[in-house]
Amino acid sequence: MKQSPIFARTYDFIMWLIPLTIKFPRSQRFVMTATLQAEAIQFQKLLIEAAHKKEKQDLLLSADAELDKVRTHLRMSMEMGLLQSGQYEHAARMMTEIGKLLGGWMKALQA
Repeated sequence: MKQSPIFARTYDFIMWLIPLTIKFPRSQRFVMTATLQAEAIQFQKLLIEAAHKKEKQDLLLSADAELDKVRTHLRMSMEMGLLQSGQYEHAARMMTEIGKLLGGWMKALQA
């Protein structure tokens, strides 16, 4: 995707998230594991679609909402004891960076 940092950071996040969530207890595999993976991949799909369309704003707004879902479910996972605090902190840093990149893209479209 044109070597844009948001695509690389999102890819890196998903590649980190999937092996991590696969290790969640069996009782959470169809709940938190599936939810987090689906939301992260949906976020990536929305970014890819936005890169290929003229009207990007609605897709980026949807991506922003999807990113909020990922953040919320990561926090829930930590509070449920599925993530260690260090893992959550790492994820939060990644989400912050991705969020800033997304915000910058959205702001650039408004200019």
